[in-house]
Formats: sequence, structure tokens, C-alpha cells
Amino acid sequence: MPVQQYRFQVRNARGETVGGVLAAESVAGAAQVLRGRGDHILQLSPAAGGESAWKRLNESLSFSAGPSQKDILDFTTQLAVMIRAGISIRSALEGIAEQVANAKFKRILIQIKGDVESGKQFSEAIARHPKLFGPLYVSMVRASEMSGSFGRMLDRIANYLAQEAETRRMVVGASIYPGIIALMAIGTTVFLLTFVLPSFAGVFKGKEEALPAPTTFLLGLSKFMIEYWWLILLAVGGVAAGFLSFIRTEIGGLWWDGFKISAPVLKRMFRALYLSRSLQTMGELLNAGVPMLDTLAITGDVSGNRHYRRLWRSVHNSVKQGKQLQTQLARSPLLPRSVVQMVSAGEESGRLGEVLDEISGYYAKALRDAIKAVTGMIEPIMIVLMGSIVGFIAMAIILPIFKMSNLASGK
Repeated sequence: MPVQQYRFQVRNARGETVGGVLAAESVAGAAQVLRGRGDHILQLSPAAGGESAWKRLNESLSFSAGPSQKDILDFTTQLAVMIRAGISIRSALEGIAEQVANAKFKRILIQIKGDVESGKQFSEAIARHPKLFGPLYVSMVRASEMSGSFGRMLDRIANYLAQEAETRRMVVGASIYPGIIALMAIGTTVFLLTFVLPSFAGVFKGKEEALPAPTTFLLGLSKFMIEYWWLILLAVGGVAAGFLSFIRTEIGGLWWDGFKISAPVLKRMFRALYLSRSLQTMGELLNAGVPMLDTLAITGDVSGNRHYRRLWRSVHNSVKQGKQLQTQLARSPLLPRSVVQMVSAGEESGRLGEVLDEISGYYAKALRDAIKAVTGMIEPIMIVLMGSIVGFIAMAIILPIFKMSNLASGK
């Protein structure tokens, strides 16, 4: 790793505030050198650029894309390392912003740094950017500020974000292969109907009455597709737009979310996904010291499914009335009875956070197994479907040729 220059300001053993420039391979390395001298770090950041660079950056305009989830994960991980190294939150934010490639994220970090310098808590500063730092992130940071475990809490948040990213990759990856096969099936069908079948239309001309029903149907479909392809595209686009608009409504969203957790092939995967996400979120928040009512409200918001959101909101209302968690959970078909029993045991023993961590870990493994099972089931189904479509078209072309050959030979 190349050696860089870092500007620092420290309070030495005699209580004097001194500053200077230090060469090191990383911010953590520079912090280690300063702590080894017995200094208390007040500020530590890359020396290149100076205040004018910050000013030019803050004033610059950028049209780049916003920060991704990976940017947030990298930021959280770096911030945790620097805080544990003894670097102040202000210096850590400045040092990270210097190295961030996304221009919009740079400006956001500068705004957060400015809020912290003006006396705001870090949780209050990030709460001003809810699209990047959700309620779970803010609540865990706020709880850590009250308990004095900021560095350790950032590690927990980073681990949570990493697991969420891994889960998202698994779910998306499970849908890629079936999607490719579906596109191949559609493309092959369109090619056969619009390029191959029309070349046989001349052979069958004048013999329409002798053609079998499948051939007559496909010839008509082929002619319609060639002449009205634009109408088909408009219809497909309209149906897709209508479906997306429908599932964005409350009624449509409830139907779609209900379909995902009840479809024969998909329900095992989606139920494991929503259970793992809900229980992991709840466990992380409780272990962070977030109050139970706030935990339940946030869990419902991040569950990702309207039916599970309604469940956690009903549990929230039940607990608000002084009832135990199991009272409402036991009435819902969305949670297995074994989960309700373990939650009840954790609640009675006062170790609910630990129990939820163990249950969410089990369902995270169950999710991986479910994704493999769903992928293994969908693959042969799509192959059989594709083979059936191509076989039907081939049969519709070959059958009349055989029939005409038999007529010509007098059989």
C-alpha cells in the first residue's frame, strides 16, 4: 500500500494541542503511530487537498448516480474501523469523504460532517438522509450513542447490511436462470412463427381445408403477428404497465405479497426470506438496546411484505396494551408454531435478543436451501415448457407435409 501524508491535531501527554503532518500507509496506521506516542487524537485526515478542496467539492455540481447499498456498507465498515482506532467522528467522516468516488455521496458526507461539527449527534445527522440511512440504522446508532458502544454497534450494522446484501444477491441470482430460459423460449417461439412458419405458407396455399387444426391456428397466429406486431408490443407494454401500477396500490400490493407467500413453488423461499429478515432485524434492535415498541415498528417497516408488516403492527398494538409478544404471534398463520414457542421462551427468560439471533440464523440457512430447491424445480419446468412449445410448432409444420405426401402417393 502506498505511503500517504496525513494531517493531524493531537493533545499530548502534557495537555498541549499540537498539529503536523505524518506519513503512513493508512488512516488506521497513522492513528496507531500517534496513539503509540501517547497522544490523544483530535483530528486526523489526508493532507492532500486542504480546505480549498473541500470548498470546491461542496460547490461543485454532479450528475452521477446516488450512492448504492455497497457504498453505505463500505462507509459503515470504514467508520467502524476508524472509530475503534481512536479517531474522532469528525476526522473519520472527513477522511472517508476524501476517498469516496461517488460525488453525491461525498456531498452527503460533507453535510453530515457539518451537522456533527455544529453540535448535532451523528444519529441526528444521518436521520436527515432517510433514503440512505433507514430507521433501523438510525435507531441502532442512537442506542449506541446512549450506551457508549458506538464502534461495536457500527460493526453490528455493517454485518447486518452485509447479510442483507448477500440475501438480495441470492434471491436475484435464483431468478436469473429461469428468466434467461423464459426469454429464450419466447424468442424461439417468435422466430419460428415470424420467420420459419411463413416460408411454409406457400406450400399449404390452396389446401387450407385439408390442414389440421394446430397448423391452421399457427398460420393465423403467424399472419397476425407479422401484420400487427406493433399492436402486440403495445398490448404487452400496456399489460406490464397496468400490472406494475396495480401492485403499487394497497389492494394490488396485498394481493401480490399474498401470492408470493402462498404460491406452491415460491412460498417456501419467500416465507424464509421474510422470516429471516424480520427476526434478524428485531434481534439486532433489541440487542442494541432499542425499546420494544420502536423495535416492532421498525421490524414491520423493513419486513418487505405487507402481510408481515400488518402482523408486526398488530403485535406492536398488542404489546402497547401490555400484552406479551406470543399473544398476537400465536394467532397468525405467518409464523410457524415452533418460532412462536421459541420467542415465548426467550421473552420469559429475558434473552429474547439472543433467541431471535439464533432463529434468524436458522431461517437464513433455510432461505439458502429454499433458493436451491426453487431453482432446481423451476429449471426442469422451464425446459419442459420450452420443449413443448417448440415441439408443438414443429408438429404443426410436419403433420400436413406427411398428410399431403400420403395423399400424393395414393395411400
